[in-house]
Amino acid sequence: MKRIIAVLMASAAVTACNPMGPEVATLECATTQTECLNAWFESKFEEELAFSPLRQTALGLKTDYDKIDDMSVEAEQKQLEWWQQTTAEMEANFDYDELSDDAKLSYDMWKFRLSQAEKAAEFRDQGYILHQMNGTHAALPSFLISQHSVADESDMQAFIARIAGIGTAMDQLLERAQANAEAGTRPPQFAYDAVIAESQKITSGAPFDKSNATSALWTASEGHLEKLVADGAVTAERADELREEARAALTEQMAPAYARVVEWFTADRANADAEAQGVSALTDGADFYNYRLNAMTTTDLTADEIHQIGLDEVARIQQEMIAIKDKVGFEGDLAAFFDFIRSDDQFYFPNNDAGAQMYIDAAEKHLEFINTRLPEFFGILPKAPLEVRRVEPFREQDGAPQHYRPGSPDGSRPGIYYAHLSDMRAMAIPPLEVIAYHEGNPGHHMQLSIAQEQTGIPKFRAQGQYIPAFGEGWGLYSEYLAKEMGAYQDPYSDFGRLTTEIWRAIRLVVDTGIHSKGWSEQQAVDYFLANSSVPETKVRAEVQRYIVMPGQATAYKIGMIRIQELRAKAEKELGDQFDIRGFHDTVLGGGPVPLDLLEKRVDQWIAGVKQG
Repeated sequence: MKRIIAVLMASAAVTACNPMGPEVATLECATTQTECLNAWFESKFEEELAFSPLRQTALGLKTDYDKIDDMSVEAEQKQLEWWQQTTAEMEANFDYDELSDDAKLSYDMWKFRLSQAEKAAEFRDQGYILHQMNGTHAALPSFLISQHSVADESDMQAFIARIAGIGTAMDQLLERAQANAEAGTRPPQFAYDAVIAESQKITSGAPFDKSNATSALWTASEGHLEKLVADGAVTAERADELREEARAALTEQMAPAYARVVEWFTADRANADAEAQGVSALTDGADFYNYRLNAMTTTDLTADEIHQIGLDEVARIQQEMIAIKDKVGFEGDLAAFFDFIRSDDQFYFPNNDAGAQMYIDAAEKHLEFINTRLPEFFGILPKAPLEVRRVEPFREQDGAPQHYRPGSPDGSRPGIYYAHLSDMRAMAIPPLEVIAYHEGNPGHHMQLSIAQEQTGIPKFRAQGQYIPAFGEGWGLYSEYLAKEMGAYQDPYSDFGRLTTEIWRAIRLVVDTGIHSKGWSEQQAVDYFLANSSVPETKVRAEVQRYIVMPGQATAYKIGMIRIQELRAKAEKELGDQFDIRGFHDTVLGGGPVPLDLLEKRVDQWIAGVKQG
C-alpha cells in the first residue's frame, strides 16, 4: 500500500493526485479524470488488500504472509465503513461524465461493490457461518496446503504462524455461529454433522494422536522442511526446531479451537432442524432470500419468475435428451434411460483409488483436446497452467461438486480443478467431459486467469470480487461453447452435457422450491431424480448444498442465458463483422461484472466494431 501511495505523491506528472486524508478530500487532477481515477483505484486496491492476507497470498504476494484474515463481525463492519468512505471520496472528486467508457464501468463497479456489502450487512444474522460446502473450517487448512508456498526459512515461519492463526479464526467463526444461533439461524443437522466430522478429520493422525495416519497439515509441514533441508535453505538442526514449532502450533493452538467447534456443534445439534427447511422459515427469511437471489443473479428476477424459467428450461432440454436417447437406439422412455445411465456399470470407473486416477486421466485428456481449439475462439489466452487434482481426504465428500481454485496472476502457481472422488458411483462418466470444460478451459480457469492477468483495467476489477452470475454463467456457457469447438463426439458425452445443463435448470426449480415455496428436502430430491440421470448420492449432496447456500444455484442458468442473449444480439447487429474471438475477449477481458454492466460493455464493443 505505501509503495503505490508514495508513487502517487511523487509522480505528479503521471497522476497529479494529492493523497487523501481520513475525511473526504478534494483531488486536483492535472491529467484527465480517467487517468486520475485509475491511479486512485490502484491505491485503493492496495488498501483493500490489506483487509485480507489470504487474498494477498492467492494473488501471489507475500505481504502479511504470516497472517490469517480477521473473521470477526467487527472486521467485516470496518471494511464496510471503508467501502462507504472510499465511495464518498470517489463521488466527491471525479466527474462521471468526463470519464472514458471503461472508466465509467470501473466507477459503476466500485458503487456496485459497496451496494453488495451494505446489503450483506443487513442480513448478517441470517447467514450459516459453518457448513459442509467448503466451509472455512475445511477451507483454511486446504488453502495453506495448496497456496502457501515455502521457499526459505521465513516462509516456513509464516506457515507455522498461520497454522496458529487458524485457531484464532476458528474461535471467531464459532462466536459468530453461536450469535446467529441465538438469533434463530441454524443450518440443518446434516450441516452440523459435516462440520463435526470434518473438524475431527483435520485434527486426527500425527501429530494430534498416536494413530498410524498422518494429518494433512503435518504432511505438508514435513514436506516443506524436507525440501528446505535438501535445498540447503536450513540446517537439519534448524529444521528440527521448526518442526517442533509446527507441532506446537498444531496441537496447542489450532487443535483446541477445532475441539471447541466440535464441542459446541455437538451440544447444539439437537436445536437444529432434523428435517431441513428453506430460509423463508427464518426471521425476515423472505427478504433474506430475495437479497440472495439479487446478489447471486445480479438481476431483479423474483423467485416465481426464476422458478418458471427453470420449468421451461427443463422441458426444452428434455426434448434434446430424447433425441440422443433415440439416436443410441435405447428402447424405453426418458425416465428409463435415466435409470440406465444412472445404474449401468459401463458409465462408471472402478470404485477405488485406481478408478479415481482414471477419472483424473480422462479429464486431463479432454482438456488437452480443448486447449488445441482455444486460439480459434479467443484472442486472449490464459498464462497460468491448469492441474486436475483429487480433493484432500479431510474435506472429501461423496458426491460433492467439483470446484476450481485460481492460480496466481503471474502464472507461477497453477489453477486447480478439484474433484471429489471418494465414491466413484457418484461420479458418472458421461458428464465427466463437460465438467472438465466447466471447471477448466474454456470455463473457470480461462475466465479467472484472463481476468486477473489483465493489465489494462484497474486491479480491483481484474483481481476483485467473484460475481456468481458472471462466473458461473460463463462456466455454463462454456459447456455449450465446447460443443461448437468440436467436443462431445461420443453421444453419451453429449448426453452428459445435457445432463449438466438440465441440472442447472433443475437448480432454478429446486432452489426456489425449497426457499420460496416450502419444498422439503425429499421433495427436492424426488424432482431432481425424476428429471435427470444424476446418481442419487450426488443428488442428495446437491440438494443439501442448495439448502445451506440459498440462491447460489440460480446464478448458473440465469448468467448463461444472459451471455447467450448478448451474443445473439451482437451477431444480429454486426452480421459479417461479428468475430467470436472479439466477443469472448470483450466478455472476459473486463473482469467479473454484474449482468447489466456486462451488457453495457458488450454494447460498447458492438458500437466500436460498427465504427471500425
